[in-house]
Amino acid sequence: MKGLILAAGRGSRIRGLGESKPLIKIAGRPIIEHVLATSVDAGIDDVTIVTGHREDALRDHVRRFASRNALAVTFISNFDLNKENGHSAWLAKDRIQETFVLLMADHLFDKSILQSLIEKQPGPGEIILAVDFRLRGNNLVNLEDVTKVAVENGRITAIGKTLACYNGFDTGIFLCTPALFAALEDSRRTGDTSLSGGIRVLAGRGRARAMDIGAHDWIDIDDEEDLRKAQTLLGQKG
Repeated sequence: MKGLILAAGRGSRIRGLGESKPLIKIAGRPIIEHVLATSVDAGIDDVTIVTGHREDALRDHVRRFASRNALAVTFISNFDLNKENGHSAWLAKDRIQETFVLLMADHLFDKSILQSLIEKQPGPGEIILAVDFRLRGNNLVNLEDVTKVAVENGRITAIGKTLACYNGFDTGIFLCTPALFAALEDSRRTGDTSLSGGIRVLAGRGRARAMDIGAHDWIDIDDEEDLRKAQTLLGQKG
């Protein structure tokens, strides 16, 4: 199973805590190492990582991790950090031609989520998003920043940070066919370079499915409060 990890962003809200957000340590390990270790444990053995901001240090660390864990790694540079994260994903279009897992370098998650997702079979031209349907009492989710999704009969009908009517949260954990790249291209033509833009294109075609993550934990690390929560979460599991 191949993986694509988006790690190009500046991480401006916590930039002062490390040379790049993926290298900030939580529970003694850089964030990117948590993501990679979980991926390897779930069965991913080949990853493409899109880097950008201060990419040299990040690449050096990933190479060292990969050499210790028999992980094949390819790097792609994003030279236009003014575009949104869909641009980073789109840059991998010539590298990946089969079903793959798409992850964010700043999202930590329970291995069980990824294992369950990998067991799914996307149909032709589909993607499957791991969705958190726990809208109440979910203290790991920042409601002001999280991407919301509306799901009906197992299919995503809408997605976005400002969505008014929603019943789930986007965990940033996807199982994708290469159709994602064509959808991102269609979204780019309208001026939308976000990943959600590409998912909206697929949702409009009935090609975006949802998988319920149940009670498993995940967290998107954007600020110091998220770092504190992640530290507590990993400490409890450790």
